[in-house]
Amino acid sequence: MSDPSGGAIPLEKMPLEKMSFEPRIVAIFCNWCTYTASDLAGTSRMTYAPNARIVRVMCSGRVDPQFVLTAFRQGADGVLIGGCHPNDCHYQEGNYKAFRRYTLLKRLLGSLGIEKERFRLEWISASEGDRVQKVMNEMTADLKRLGPLHLEPLKLAAGGHDAASPAEARVGGRA
Repeated sequence: MSDPSGGAIPLEKMPLEKMSFEPRIVAIFCNWCTYTASDLAGTSRMTYAPNARIVRVMCSGRVDPQFVLTAFRQGADGVLIGGCHPNDCHYQEGNYKAFRRYTLLKRLLGSLGIEKERFRLEWISASEGDRVQKVMNEMTADLKRLGPLHLEPLKLAAGGHDAASPAEARVGGRA
């Protein structure tokens, strides 16, 4: 952590919230590559930060942007999507679909005030258990540095009410 002048903040001046903060990460992994790599990391007894909850999907191309938005809305401090390397997708081009969605979603999250370090896409093959370890530890360290994600409730321009879900957000107050 650093101060605005670029220097490191002494430990005694670091906010207590950031010192005791343990980030919550939702990791959405492709069944064929990244999930298998995380299993390899576990069976090889590689240690990495236990902050992630892994969700297995058949392909990274199956990750709907709503999954990511819901994860952040329900308290995740970061979201990690893991898929097969380009040209190695078991479903031919699912990872290219994931990359296109990731690019658009990253811009959307930025416009919502969510830092870019909170959302990552990584290509990790089944034999790269060490890469899972490295990515998980890096992301956990980045999120600890950023601190907890505090999302503000969405205010509607017309009614000024908090929108708890898109179904509750009516355009111009109409149903």
